[in-house]
Amino acid sequence: MTVTSTQVQLAARPVGDPKHSDFKITTVELPPVGSDEMLCRIIYQSLDPYMRGRMDDTKSYAAPVQIGDVMGAGTVAEVVESKNAQFRPGDIITGMFGWQTHVISNGVGIRKIDPALAPISTAIGILGMPGMTAYVGLLDIGEPKKGETVVVAAASGAVGSAVGQIAKIKGCRVIGVAGAAEKCTFVTEELGFDACLSHHSGNLDAELAALCPDGIDVYFENVGGKVFDAVFPLINPFARIPICGLISRYSHIGGFPGPNELPKLMRSILTNRLKIQGFIITERWSRFPDFEKDVSGWIQSGALKYREDFVDGLENAPEAFMGLLKGKNFGKLVVRVSDDPTA
Repeated sequence: MTVTSTQVQLAARPVGDPKHSDFKITTVELPPVGSDEMLCRIIYQSLDPYMRGRMDDTKSYAAPVQIGDVMGAGTVAEVVESKNAQFRPGDIITGMFGWQTHVISNGVGIRKIDPALAPISTAIGILGMPGMTAYVGLLDIGEPKKGETVVVAAASGAVGSAVGQIAKIKGCRVIGVAGAAEKCTFVTEELGFDACLSHHSGNLDAELAALCPDGIDVYFENVGGKVFDAVFPLINPFARIPICGLISRYSHIGGFPGPNELPKLMRSILTNRLKIQGFIITERWSRFPDFEKDVSGWIQSGALKYREDFVDGLENAPEAFMGLLKGKNFGKLVVRVSDDPTA
């Protein structure tokens, strides 16, 4: 039986914001399933800000996507045919299969999902890489303590929403920064943050200062730019700043206007004894068992909530991704590639 896979490939390297011509949608014929291999049907595909960096041919912590290659992504899939002893048809799995409908896999780096634990889409969201990024970044680097003030950028997003709720579970006072008014309302009324400000405000600095009269002890950085500018003057001695992402800068072209703030930043790091640390979650995967146990328990108890934003059809992935970089999504952005047999 001939099996084809529809793929979204990188057609060109973006200059600034990605555009439709940077992607190519094509169909390829897959080879027969070989020894120790399996055929997988993609059900859900993740869209995440880090993918913008993979589109550039620059040195980073991971190799860039090459022109003509399938765009990379975490996915949830069903095993359709298997010659691999570890997997059988019907197994629900997660792996980095990318922007495509079908794939042949040798099973390396693949993990089975228990559909009884939570909806399987969460394996690329709150119970996958984004959720673990929040858990490890906040607890291992942010080290929140009861009574401290935690500020979270991109607070309604897949990572930020989990960060704030975990900080509340740990007894902190939590301030979010998000975009649209409905996102800010969701963050406070649904997720339980103490307050949430819009980064669209023309008075963000003063509004944040008014909400943080005793300063900020932990700042979880997802955005950069003017949000960081508003936060940094309020940072307390011995504050911790996990650097997860800088989405406001991913498509920036050229230099940055204004004075050189690096000397001021370095002086504050020294005099306030600050901990500012970037991290890549794939280097901390040994924490997965603790993460899965804690977060699944918090979800089942109602202490931690999540929101998913579904887009139907692989062909709509490029448009959805472009919107993600501009904050148009509301919650964890997921492409529904094909039918979910567990739904």
